[in-house]
Amino acid sequence: MTSVNFKFVTFFQHTAQIRRLLLLSITAFSMSLFTVSAMAELTIEISEGYDNAIPIAIVPFGYEVQSTMTPVSSKTVASSQSPEDLAKIIAADLRRSGRFNPLSNAQLPAFPTDVDALDYEQWRALDLDNLLMGKIIDEGNGFYQIEMRFMDVLRKNQVIGKRWNHIPKSNLRQIAHQMSDLIYQELTGVRGAFNTQISYVTLRKIEGKRHYTLEVADSDGFNPQPILKSNQPIMSPSWSPDGKKLAYVSFENGRSQIFIQSLDGKYRENVAQFKGINGAPAWSPDGTKLAMTLSKDGSADIYVMELKTGNLQQLTRKYSIETEAAWAENGQSLFFNSDRRGQPQVFQVFLETGEINRVTYDGNYNANPEISPDGRYLSMVHSNSGFHIGLLDLYTNEFRVLTDTFLDESPTFSPNGEMILYAMNRNGEGQLAVVAIDGKTSQTLKVKDGEVREPAWGPYLSH
Repeated sequence: MTSVNFKFVTFFQHTAQIRRLLLLSITAFSMSLFTVSAMAELTIEISEGYDNAIPIAIVPFGYEVQSTMTPVSSKTVASSQSPEDLAKIIAADLRRSGRFNPLSNAQLPAFPTDVDALDYEQWRALDLDNLLMGKIIDEGNGFYQIEMRFMDVLRKNQVIGKRWNHIPKSNLRQIAHQMSDLIYQELTGVRGAFNTQISYVTLRKIEGKRHYTLEVADSDGFNPQPILKSNQPIMSPSWSPDGKKLAYVSFENGRSQIFIQSLDGKYRENVAQFKGINGAPAWSPDGTKLAMTLSKDGSADIYVMELKTGNLQQLTRKYSIETEAAWAENGQSLFFNSDRRGQPQVFQVFLETGEINRVTYDGNYNANPEISPDGRYLSMVHSNSGFHIGLLDLYTNEFRVLTDTFLDESPTFSPNGEMILYAMNRNGEGQLAVVAIDGKTSQTLKVKDGEVREPAWGPYLSH
């Protein structure tokens, strides 16, 4: 097991990990905050997809330069001059979902950018129903106009038509992800989750020393940005509901403490520095509270902090280890991990009454619960032999094991509830993986020069 696997209780030796955390609290002593010019991007390997993935044509976007003399006119230039290959980004998004099989450019019979240039019979011969085409128009001064036309080939009509004006180059990838979301929702009925971000912790060994970085990247692993760099472990990142802040655990002051930090770096606050363990922060759905694990009174218990006042509400009072709280979608209860029955299992506590009920019964180990955005599914680290991602349908009580990878941990749902991002171990290295909730598609995300752990999928980005 790699040294980055420090997360509370989940990592396979329930009580031993708490002892390990206490040891880290004694020995950790230094960190530094700084910005770097470039970080290693996550690379994605699609390991499997749906057998009946839908063929779809994503035509390379036309590129035009708007005339400075007559702004309403434009001239077509070589597409190779385009500042971003939007079609490539969209095709990669849709392929990663496992539900779609975008045609390669070599399979496309033509490269239309306008409806008038579209020969429907050419495309119907390919036995596909839908086609995306569009334009990038250079407005000058680093800004662009983007047009998309999503066409129904069989019905010979436009399904989606949209234009974005005055978009800076830095936002072009985000526009591509927005197009992917629109297409995904049109064809599946479910909102897409491509225009989102993920956070994770990387571990790199440089000259024998460990360097941890909390990073935020687009959902496809591009545009990684460092939020915190430290010589000591960083754990348990949790997104605020508005997507503007992260709560996390840092050892920078010699022991575990909980911080809240804005993504723009303008705000950072130490919100939990009590005696003993301060860990596993989780934002309430309304963003006003933070659930956490504290051992300030002896045992590790679940608390809820009112962020405006700092007031604490203690929800569990057992001498067992209670940790890894996850909020129900309505904010009225919490799921958490406890070994009060001898082996780690998931329980639910109701804030108003204090009532606690056991939730998981399959297997001898269930920990690290996460609830889907619609409140229907509970994911967890499950074990009978080996550690995998399990999924419990809270409506039907059906339980399934979704993964067959090694030492799986830290599941986190996409904001549309369709996918689960988690950490795993492959060939002795920490990597991330994504699996669909039906288990039919999966992919792996890794960095080239280190290990990656502690994933958290952020909320939808505002357009």
